[in-house]
Amino acid sequence: MIAASTFAGKHVAVFGLGGSGLASARALAEGGAHVLAWDDNPQRVEEARMAGVETGDLREADWRRFSTLLLAPGVPLTHPRPHWSVELARAAGVEVIGDIELFARERRARAPQAPFIAITGTNGKSTTTALIAHVLRASGRDVQMGGNIGRAVMTLEPPAAQRHHVIECSSYQIDLAPSLDPSVGVLLNLSPDHLDRHGTMEAYAAVKERLVAGSGTAIVGMDDAHSRAIAARLREAGRRVVPISAGQTLEDGYFARENALMRAAAGEVERLFSLDGMGALRGQHNAQNALAALAACLGCGLSVEEVRAGLQSFPGLAHRMEQVARRGNVLFVNDSKATNADAAARALASFSRIYWIAGGLPKEGGIGSLSPFFGRIAKAYLVGEAAPAFAATLGEATEYEISGTIAAAVEHAARDAAGDPAGEAVVLLSPACASFDQFRNFEVRGEAFRAAVLSLPGVTPLGESRT
Repeated sequence: MIAASTFAGKHVAVFGLGGSGLASARALAEGGAHVLAWDDNPQRVEEARMAGVETGDLREADWRRFSTLLLAPGVPLTHPRPHWSVELARAAGVEVIGDIELFARERRARAPQAPFIAITGTNGKSTTTALIAHVLRASGRDVQMGGNIGRAVMTLEPPAAQRHHVIECSSYQIDLAPSLDPSVGVLLNLSPDHLDRHGTMEAYAAVKERLVAGSGTAIVGMDDAHSRAIAARLREAGRRVVPISAGQTLEDGYFARENALMRAAAGEVERLFSLDGMGALRGQHNAQNALAALAACLGCGLSVEEVRAGLQSFPGLAHRMEQVARRGNVLFVNDSKATNADAAARALASFSRIYWIAGGLPKEGGIGSLSPFFGRIAKAYLVGEAAPAFAATLGEATEYEISGTIAAAVEHAARDAAGDPAGEAVVLLSPACASFDQFRNFEVRGEAFRAAVLSLPGVTPLGESRT
């Protein structure tokens, strides 16, 4: 745990006692702060009390004594309206921050030169965070990974001179981190998301921009208009910007060309190495993730060969293009995290002969946008509430069946793929739907797929990916 010693002797209100909120409350108390914590959920209040955190209803507190409100990232800061604790804090002139801000202040106080790599973006940030941490670890560096992925940031080991913190940051966390200043900041991409919490796309993009605006080195994806505009503003402000692109040739920065990672500088273009054979990094979206990891790790002093070796050994993340098993010429891939059509498109673009398992709780827009990929689909196996609507969209474009369940879909897809005349085939779970009609979350859905695959006779497991 990182004791929040920068708040020693101060009175701090904490609202939101889930994983990160409870971790922050304990870190503040460990650092010598006077903490009063609360949550709208009585069970969480009791769990915090049992963990030794002082609790009390913040509606009844004297806000004049607080210096700070530590707000959990899931609690509304601005939209659809500020939470009542935020309104009380603002009325009393109390700053409102989150756990990433706690970490940033502790780093500046303890080890301001300690490597701190922060990653954000609409898509790919978890994979990129895990990928950077893996490459650094594989090269023998001391690495702590957390934030929006895995462990709450304040539960990690404290900042130290040679210790690399690799932290995934959601827009909610960035919004609560006004002095965020990573040594390397990564902005992968931007597309509409979480607008219920930020109001407009412009407001959402402005929050994401803060992460790279405060970075010593800003690595920015150039494959969408919002990110390109951010890169231009950073350059105008004199910031160090390293552009990356999986979709276009750059005159300066890092880009992908036919699965090779390239470096461009001063008019010279250098081929560094190929992603061929790196199954966990298949597809254009993973090329962008690999480019971000390359730029970040080179910026931390690794050699090109150290980065290549780390990418080669990366196992991937569970439920994100996770290679589960093989049987003969058939590869089984778990992409349960693809909860909408845009995410499923990335998986469908990565393979040429697909036995596609799709469906669940449908989202607005359906799968009509995926029609350019229908020619890659040998057969679709439809599950859950979305099955009839998906069947209507597929129509005559590709063969399909309504399988109903993941287990039935895996059994039928495996049978059909085994006899595929093209040879190499993929049984792909990429649902383009939420999971809530049949499963508690996408992780449970992915585990059901993995279990069904591994129960098939004759499969060779490819190893479980990290979660």
